[in-house]
Formats: sequence, C-alpha cells, structure tokens
Amino acid sequence: MTAAATAITADDVLHGPTDARRRSNKRIGVALLFVLPFTLMFLAFYVAPIIYAIVDSTFAMKSSGLGFGPQQHVFVFLDNYMAALSSPDFQAGLGRLFLFCLIEVPLMVVTAGVLALLLDTGKTLWPRGFRVIYFMPYGVPGVIATLLWGFLYIPSTSPVLQGLSRAGIDLQPLDSGNVLFAIANISLWLYAGYNMIVLTAALNSIPTEIYEAARIDRAGEWAMVWRIKLPLIRPSIVLVTLFTIIGTLQLFVEPLVLSPLTTAINSTFTPNMAAYNAAFAKNNSSVAAAMAVIVAVIAFAMSIGFLKIVNRKGSEAW
Repeated sequence: MTAAATAITADDVLHGPTDARRRSNKRIGVALLFVLPFTLMFLAFYVAPIIYAIVDSTFAMKSSGLGFGPQQHVFVFLDNYMAALSSPDFQAGLGRLFLFCLIEVPLMVVTAGVLALLLDTGKTLWPRGFRVIYFMPYGVPGVIATLLWGFLYIPSTSPVLQGLSRAGIDLQPLDSGNVLFAIANISLWLYAGYNMIVLTAALNSIPTEIYEAARIDRAGEWAMVWRIKLPLIRPSIVLVTLFTIIGTLQLFVEPLVLSPLTTAINSTFTPNMAAYNAAFAKNNSSVAAAMAVIVAVIAFAMSIGFLKIVNRKGSEAW
C-alpha cells in the first residue's frame, strides 16, 4: 500500500464521522423546517385556545365595592364549574347528549359496517358507483345538510310526510319525542359513507389467501363474515366507534339549525348550545369555557373507558 493511499484512508477515518454527522444534522434541520409551519399553527389555533379556555374558566367578572364599582377579573377557581354543573338546563343537555350517543353510535357503526360488507362481498351492482354515492353526503356542509333535512321534516314542505299523511301515517319528526332520532338521521346520512370507506379499506387489506383457505374448508359467506372479516377489521371498527363517540359529544350544528323549525329544541338543548348561549346571549364567557371544558373531559373519559373495555375484551378473547 502506498503512502498516498494510506493518507487517504487516514483522512477518511478522521473526517468521515464528522461529514456523516453534518449530513445527519442537515437532514434533521430540513425536516424541522417542514414541520415548523404545522407546529406553529397547531400551537396557535389548537393548544393555545384550549389553555385559554381552561384559564378563563377559573376567572369571573365581578363588580367591586357594593356592586356599583367597575368590574374586575377575579380568580374564582371552580365556581364556574359548580355553576355549570348545578344548572338544570346544562344537566338536561348532558342527559340528551348521552341519550343521543346511545342512539347514534350503534346506528352509525352497524350501518357503516353493513355497507362496507355489502361492497366487499360484491353483491351490489356497480360497486364503485355506490361507493361514491354513499360517500357524497360527507362532502355536504353540516349546515346545508341540516337545512335540507329540515324542509323534509316539516309536513307543509315535505313531499315524503305529505305522502305518508295521505296513506294514514301521521309522522312528526321534529316533535319532542322524535327530534333526537331526526338529528341522528342527519348525522347518519352525513358520516356513514365516510366510516364505510374506512371499514372498506380495512376489508381490502385482508389477504386473499385467508379467503381461499376458508373456501377450501367450505366456509360460507356468513362464516367468513363472523369468523374472518369482522375479527380482522376489529381495530378499524374500534376506531370508527371512537370517532363516532367523540363526534356525538360535539353535537351543535344540527340542533342549532333546526331550532327555528321546532319548539322541541331550546337554546340549551345540548351542552355546546348551552355554552354558546352563555357566551353570546348572556355575555358570560367564563361559564361557557367551564361548560366546554366539562364536555371535553367527558369526551376524554368516555373515550378512555371505551378503549379500556375493548382492550380488556380483546385480551380475554386471545
């Protein structure tokens, strides 16, 4: 080996790690540069409002002196939370929200699952067209969809209700006993197609060899659905259920838009509507923030509880 070759080898040994470290730092810097805009937006428009709401919920505007002095921002700790939880309207809104969750979550998961299984088995004609048709309502804004369904819920403007009335069926979707089901129908129409796409993608990821082995064992369609498809897409079903639970606890747009059409929906029909009413009608942003934090905590607790139940059942099944 020559001296020049020996020198090059030594130089590589000496400077190689440094160059590699520089290239690694450069790649990290480029990655951080791409992540920085999202991080700033996330902190500014997601994390900061949450922190502000939590802090604002512990303060209140109170007049100094005997009530004739200027108002001051006073720290009251949990007083706003106690006021919200002791409000009969807020309690009634929470009760309606839990009832709506019991209606909407099973209905959404079952409907999306059935549609996904129908598309996967190939029993439907023109499956790609049906996939697009089912997904199209998801592209309609919630306000527009609620307005459209609102006209269909009013007997004087709904051709469906008028036809049922001529047939002797008097249906009032916006009555106090039916309004939750009417809202659940709107949510189902909006989001079932999206959840169907999620479950369809999970079904498409199942290896075809599993189906071939099942057919060799003379397994029928029902056996493959219960013993192969549903167990293998269980994580996607859990995800759809979790998203539906969180979505139902955020119920706001549908009842707000329908409220002028019926007396069954008041300004505190749901907790989010109660918070909206407290902030903009009563000018009490601190109590509204407390209501919003309570709903967020309930959503977090229900999500964690659901995941723990599902994981416990899954481990027992194994």
